[in-house]
Amino acid sequence: MTSLLKAVGPVRSVIAAIFMLMVGAGFISTLVSLRLAEAGWNPMFIGLVATAYFGGLTLGCLYVYRIIGRVGHIRAFAAFVALLSASTLAYSTHQGLVFWGVLRFIDGLCLAGVYVCLESWLSDRAEPGSRGKVLAVYMIALYGGQALGQFLLSVGERPSMVFVAASILISLSVLPITLTRNTSPIIVAAPALSIRRLFRISPLGFIGATATGLALGSFYGLGAVYAQRLGLNLPGTAAFMSAVIAGGVVLQWPLGWLSDSLDRRRVIVGVMAGATVVSAMIAALGAGPWLLPVGALFGGLSFALYPLCVAHTNDHVTVDERIGASGGLVLVYSGGAAAGPALAAVAVSLFGAAGLFGFIAVCTGSALIFALWRLAARNSVPSHLQQPYQLLPRTTPMSATLDPIGSDAA
Repeated sequence: MTSLLKAVGPVRSVIAAIFMLMVGAGFISTLVSLRLAEAGWNPMFIGLVATAYFGGLTLGCLYVYRIIGRVGHIRAFAAFVALLSASTLAYSTHQGLVFWGVLRFIDGLCLAGVYVCLESWLSDRAEPGSRGKVLAVYMIALYGGQALGQFLLSVGERPSMVFVAASILISLSVLPITLTRNTSPIIVAAPALSIRRLFRISPLGFIGATATGLALGSFYGLGAVYAQRLGLNLPGTAAFMSAVIAGGVVLQWPLGWLSDSLDRRRVIVGVMAGATVVSAMIAALGAGPWLLPVGALFGGLSFALYPLCVAHTNDHVTVDERIGASGGLVLVYSGGAAAGPALAAVAVSLFGAAGLFGFIAVCTGSALIFALWRLAARNSVPSHLQQPYQLLPRTTPMSATLDPIGSDAA
């Protein structure tokens, strides 16, 4: 415990900021989807609003570096958070589909800026020997804040009160950063390998990251609609969303250890198969007492798939290329996440609530078929030559610089 506190000490303001921000902003996608569904909008349109968010996040990944480099981390972070807080309040002023779509796009841009600011700060401040511990704490704060924030869905009696509460928490996240005595790091745009080269190096890593983006983008965009159509109330919806996110955090460690000990591609095949079966179960069985534990299992398998694909890709690149490969896979994941909600919405429109997890099962099942083909088409890397598995968030290419091995080489 003492070593953990010592490792996190230099970046405690960053950890506090991301946790507070995620509690406030991490449930907005759930809330927006629920409000639009209650207003009678077709899932197709709800999916497009969710796609707008991931579109903003992807675009922000490519361009926010310029803003941060021009004004510095602290000013840029304060500006992104202020705009995000204002956007959150703006939801309560008018419930229009196009208006909310624009706000979700702005949310994505702002969160891309926030992630780049905080993750570059972590990369600069974390000691080489403690980067793994710092990254683990950051992941817990990031996804733990998202999971906890889901329970704010039913705050207040007035419909606008939940947006006010979220805006307050988002605004308060500025304090740990603006009051820190640490100097800002120098921003360096994280490199990314070209899409063509990335696919050539690791077809399985590329397809796996795409399938993960499609699956999790669909879940974040339409998971609340699924829960609502099953008849769950607000606390039940919050518990379902939170269970999936929490399960996604917990299972990454054991699956990562397993992939370091065995043939990593076979572990990826097993995770894809498990995610496909569990998704199909959720689609087929509907509501029941089993929903939360099975939802947590779905989260554990689907959340682990992205870092497994990154680790597999790293098995086929030089140490100097690891940051570029990881950064490229974030963009691949983001592209899938942007397309996922719109495509899944078609399935929900055609098949009802079950269509969401049916679509996810098709995505992971298709990736599974591709993975089985790759097992036959290419020899495996011996387990003793595999690069160590590392927990990595699916945020922006800057998260790749948090990789303890790749960043040290860079």
